[in-house]
Amino acid sequence: MGKQIPLSVTFNLPDGTPVVIETGKLATQAHGSVVVKIGKTMLFASAVSSYTAREGQSFFPLSVDYQEKFAAAGRIPGNFFRREARLTDSEILISRLVDRPIRPLFPKGYLFDTQIIINLISGELETLPDAYAALAASAALTVSDIPFEGPISEVRVARIDGEFVINPKKSELEKADLDIILAATKENIMMVEGEADECSERDLIEAIKIGHEAIKVQCDAQLELAKLVGDKAIKREYEIAEEDEVLITELKGLSVDKFLEVAKGALDKKSRKKKFEAAIEGITEAMLEKHGEEFMEERGGEIKEYLGKIKKETIREMVLSEQVRLDGRKYDEVRPIWTEIDYLPSTHGSAIFNRGETQALTSLTLGTKLDELMQDNALNTYHENFILHYNFPALSVGETKPMRGPGRREVGHANLAGRSLKKVLPEDSVHTIRLVSDILESNGSSSMATVCAGSLALMDAGIQIKSHVSGVAMGLISDGERNAVLTDILGDEDALGDMDFKVTGTEEGICACQMDIKIDGLSYELLEEALMQAKEGRIHILNEMKKSIETPREDLKPHAPRIVEIKIDKSFIGAVIGPGGKVIQEIQKETGAVINIEEVGEHGIVNIASSNKDSIDSALSRIKAIAYTPVVGDVFDAKVVKVQAYGVFADFLPGKSGLLHISEISHSKINRVEDHLKEGDMVKVKLIGIDPKSGKYRLSRKALMPRPERNGKRN
Repeated sequence: MGKQIPLSVTFNLPDGTPVVIETGKLATQAHGSVVVKIGKTMLFASAVSSYTAREGQSFFPLSVDYQEKFAAAGRIPGNFFRREARLTDSEILISRLVDRPIRPLFPKGYLFDTQIIINLISGELETLPDAYAALAASAALTVSDIPFEGPISEVRVARIDGEFVINPKKSELEKADLDIILAATKENIMMVEGEADECSERDLIEAIKIGHEAIKVQCDAQLELAKLVGDKAIKREYEIAEEDEVLITELKGLSVDKFLEVAKGALDKKSRKKKFEAAIEGITEAMLEKHGEEFMEERGGEIKEYLGKIKKETIREMVLSEQVRLDGRKYDEVRPIWTEIDYLPSTHGSAIFNRGETQALTSLTLGTKLDELMQDNALNTYHENFILHYNFPALSVGETKPMRGPGRREVGHANLAGRSLKKVLPEDSVHTIRLVSDILESNGSSSMATVCAGSLALMDAGIQIKSHVSGVAMGLISDGERNAVLTDILGDEDALGDMDFKVTGTEEGICACQMDIKIDGLSYELLEEALMQAKEGRIHILNEMKKSIETPREDLKPHAPRIVEIKIDKSFIGAVIGPGGKVIQEIQKETGAVINIEEVGEHGIVNIASSNKDSIDSALSRIKAIAYTPVVGDVFDAKVVKVQAYGVFADFLPGKSGLLHISEISHSKINRVEDHLKEGDMVKVKLIGIDPKSGKYRLSRKALMPRPERNGKRN
């Protein structure tokens, strides 16, 4: 075959930047593939879906993987194998940004293995690829024959110098006080995730509105490309088992009252689960008695699926019509909260946050620059001095499961909690801070419990955060006419709701948010109502947290590492380190302090860390002695190291020597220097001059001696 002739469409971002979507050139055997180009940045996306479902498949097996090729930035991976390996946390987070808005747009009952792969194949530092990954994935699906109720797209909306900007450059984003990623179809918002410097709810809604307008243009471009592709973009036919309405009606007659009885019982999670299981078991036995074993063997899985749907519908109707929640709370009521700090005596900070049946135990550890986390991505390598890890063991829900390390959900929850707490950290923090949140009980909203426990642990450790941060998970149940906005949702409410969104913040405003919207036509008025109700819940939780600690401790724990940071002229860095690291190693060995030096501009930044104040003071004085810049008028105890006919050379600081001229040794005339000073003598001298060109030092002894008197007068 000859070279493929690609098809392409172009649209412009609001600032005029052209974006090209191209198909038909790469990966033509995939069911759909595109390349998205923004200047030198190129993302390749492919979509493939099986034509047959696996036997017994009961859920939609969709996988979304975003990966950055190091060659895209002209780099070779820095790992041992020198090749791209498992996805990094940032790649996992971008994969989730694509997965979450796309997954709900596949038809219900579509159970065919589907895989979406997005690769950054060319990149430049100023173009942030995360804002284009979902556009590439959606375009690949739109030009394919895979059933997909899109298109969608995503944009970054940032507020910079008071103005909202769509997909800003990386350097521009550094000045933003609001930064969200928004996903939507032409008609509906699907997902929002981002952070802000304590913005208002109305500011967030305004950003969403502006982002949605930009997304509509990108959706139109994908539809235009699909028209160019023609028949290949016509969606395939597929078989979905039709629901047996007769069987569903029979099951409703047996189950609705039993489900309602349990749902209205205001039970705890474990009791509610057992009673629902008992109800389903009783219904199954009744069906067995009526229809026989052969029927149940053939249709048992179908019956189980129908009962799950009936239970969900029954609970939703109860919440909407009777305004009753599963645990008996009102719509805007937060579960009971208790907190405790300083629970772990050996850590540098710790806290327990317990809300209802969700519990987070969080520990804080302080370290030095040597403990920073290195992030090695294709486009840049950098170090993080604030680390938050989230662990969700199976024991938290009373189950057993092999411990295989964090999954994508854990990475996502850690990111949301971490970006929330970063907003209140002191700008002059010199420590590396690691927070670890272990979820020991879970019944919904464990990521928000992590935010609250993390805030408490930071204050317990004496980190001077500017205020507490709390978080609340909200839900929505709607039938189009009736709406129930639920504060602090349970795990069961999350599963049966139409919107799940988490909001974190201080009393002043929002620090981070994460929304997943599952219904069409959500109005901005309802969204604002939900956000304002979330604010009330967030402030209630803040007040509960203050009962344990309201402001940070004045000082670190006695056993926590203390760090003193000083600036030295960068010309002294070599002297402090010494040949082969000899000097700095000797200081660390003799003082017990850990010393780190980093060159920043014209200065060397020296961090001295130890849990012992005397250790820090000793190391600090030695470094100051090496890196001290002498000033004319300073007085020193100097050691004579060389005698000449015209004077002596004396060392007055480590690595610093000056000339004590014969005329500056004494007020009296001296004929022979060696009659007054010899090598090894200690002499007190004053710095009287520094040559501006050579930097040589001139010393004087006589400037410190009283002038002799003649005829009763001082000369």
